[in-house]
Amino acid sequence: MVDLRSDTVTRPTPAMLAAMTSADVGDDVYGEDPSVNALEAEAAALFGKEAAVFTPTGSMANQIGLQLLVPAGQELLCDVKSHVVNYEMGAAAALSGISTRTWSVPGGRLDTALVEPLINPPHPYSTTTRAIAVENTHNIGGGTVQPIEELRALRDLADAHGLGLHLDGARIWNAHAATGVPLSEYGALFDTVSVCLSKGLGAPVGSLLITDAERAERGRVIRKRLGGGMRQAGFLAAAGRYALANNIDRLAEDHARAQHLARALEPFGICEAAQVETNIVLVRIPEIAQVARAAAEQGVKISVLGPDWGRMLTHLDVDDAGIEHAVKVLSELVR
Repeated sequence: MVDLRSDTVTRPTPAMLAAMTSADVGDDVYGEDPSVNALEAEAAALFGKEAAVFTPTGSMANQIGLQLLVPAGQELLCDVKSHVVNYEMGAAAALSGISTRTWSVPGGRLDTALVEPLINPPHPYSTTTRAIAVENTHNIGGGTVQPIEELRALRDLADAHGLGLHLDGARIWNAHAATGVPLSEYGALFDTVSVCLSKGLGAPVGSLLITDAERAERGRVIRKRLGGGMRQAGFLAAAGRYALANNIDRLAEDHARAQHLARALEPFGICEAAQVETNIVLVRIPEIAQVARAAAEQGVKISVLGPDWGRMLTHLDVDDAGIEHAVKVLSELVR
């Protein structure tokens, strides 16, 4: 089976499993799990930050970051297709009392000029804007990499208005691999950064909220309140440490396979190779649900996102032979 639905479907490798089973563990709620503490320190250092908080999910890491930046009853600005407002079950509003307003751009690519008019300054009769969230890479945009120049401009805009910046960096690893921009440079531009260890890097579970020391301490309280306090979490943290040490550089292989997949299917009019920047290939296929069912019967799984569109993601569990099989199956179904 060639599973292209997501880069979250990977299984731990034998080497990762060995790291997990040999992990040194303690009680993380007491701050005594050495593997968790090491993971948090290593991840924070990658982004040039003081501290990190290990969480079970990316949604939790995002929501902790947003709550740290936006008081209840005030406002977050973000892209209309961003994960924090589409795929986190209304958590910002339901759990933190955060209001959101959105902008829309093709492919989710940041345009700071569209953001500035949305900012509401403090006023007794309107909701005050307190922070801006950016997704990099942009999932529903098709793995779009946010230009570093635009992110710098957004930081300047946020500073001018006294706003916080949150980076939903679930796939920031892919942005780093595609551009060579250091992770620390991304970290310097944002107050809070969420990253996933289970997207692209092969860990079975786990994310981190990366920030300064003071916010991290408050973030631990929020994590516990949200039910994210874990005990011997070092077994999971060990998988994350292995992922950071071994699976970032290899993301370039996923990008190359995504390009090959897109180029092979482009002649059938279902995708555009020029739009593929990382490991996500968006496709437009009439009656895609039927195509997806037929493909699955032949050993290829794709993700259906709407009546006529879907996506395919390359990852460490799909090799060159898997891509060739996917091309063969899909080209026969859409020709």
